[in-house]
Amino acid sequence: MSALARISHAPIHLSPNRRRVGSVALATALLTPLGVTTPAIASAPQVGSASVITDWNRIAVAALLADTSKLVQEDLLYVGFVNAAVYDAVVGIDGRYRPYLLHARAPRGASDQAAAVAAAHKVLVTYVPTQREALDADYAASLAKIPDGHAETAGIAYGERAADALIASRVGDGRNAKVTFDKAPAPGVWRPTPPGFLDMAVPWLGGVKPLLVRSGAQFGEPGPPPALTSRRYTRDFVEVEEFGSKNSTERTAEQTTTALFFSGNPLVQYDTALGDQVTVRQLDIVDAARMFAVVNMSMADALISVWHAKLLYGFWRPITAIREADTDGNPATVADRDWTPLIPTNTPPYPDYVSGYSGVTGAFTRALAETFTTRHLQVSLISTAVPGTTRQYDSGKALRDDVVSARVWLGIHFRTADVRGVNMGQQVARYALAHYFQPVKKGHR
Repeated sequence: MSALARISHAPIHLSPNRRRVGSVALATALLTPLGVTTPAIASAPQVGSASVITDWNRIAVAALLADTSKLVQEDLLYVGFVNAAVYDAVVGIDGRYRPYLLHARAPRGASDQAAAVAAAHKVLVTYVPTQREALDADYAASLAKIPDGHAETAGIAYGERAADALIASRVGDGRNAKVTFDKAPAPGVWRPTPPGFLDMAVPWLGGVKPLLVRSGAQFGEPGPPPALTSRRYTRDFVEVEEFGSKNSTERTAEQTTTALFFSGNPLVQYDTALGDQVTVRQLDIVDAARMFAVVNMSMADALISVWHAKLLYGFWRPITAIREADTDGNPATVADRDWTPLIPTNTPPYPDYVSGYSGVTGAFTRALAETFTTRHLQVSLISTAVPGTTRQYDSGKALRDDVVSARVWLGIHFRTADVRGVNMGQQVARYALAHYFQPVKKGHR
């Protein structure tokens, strides 16, 4: 199996016992943005080039994929940490936007590139210590492109200061807290699903302190899922039963293709697209750092909000609902004990409501639109589940609609869970841009 295929077996919605890439360097090479010729670590970019931001985001994603001590769902949170520190390191030197945590003047003449490298490296070796050797090698290679002297030294010191501020802010933030899903099995209540019958993955995520919003509850309580005897639930049930089945005669070939495209790892998919955005929009180092921070921190908070909802409502998955339909009190639903989703091993080990992939997609599309104040996203997407395939989206709505339907056609979500997940992600991103990352007056830092 190829290295890219191994990555494709680690989507955010699959079993936490995923396969990882054993080499940060190998995984980094695989995550080069679509259609972009990115300089290798050893090549020397121009001073202030945005390539350092793209490089270290790819390095961060690759390091997390290679770390077997963390589940897939955690990766989005830690990438958000990295981008928060990098953003503070860059805007602290170059100005233009309000900092996130570090409100301190950088040394005069400090290198923004050195600061970005130092900030990313320190956050990563703190939270991904298993990849220290590879990260240290990347760090040395990045700094080798920057001339020795005061600018480099001052930039490193300021970048580490930005990382320290982020790390200090995350002490006692609820990560890895002892939280369990404890709702008793009943009609409408989630329970471990076949074939793995795994306990809920990372249940503590819903209680983690977000990066931008006030708490997971701020947007993570959209109201309960449809009642089991409601018309909406019946529509959702029939749709996923007919279109999400492995042996569906209703799902078209194109719908199957769309479903499979969006069955992989959204962090890899969307962050690869962000690297492409740097080139498409010709961003400099400041705007690149801001874009990555806005999008990745919004996606992290969207996932926290989603997990808050999953724990709160604990709604069952389609595979359970369809097989146990004779217990739901709804005369319009019929039990099928042999019903299986499109990919039999694809049902995620956590509740249906609301959808994580959809929540992250809502945050991704809205954060990009708000960052660049445009409806034209110009997004190129890869799929980790179907290597070698690409899709182009100019409209955020078109992307959101495809993801919502894809999760239904996979047989792993009811449509309401997807729609409300998308809305939740968009709410998080709007809040982020309204309260953070604002421009400052010219001449101010």
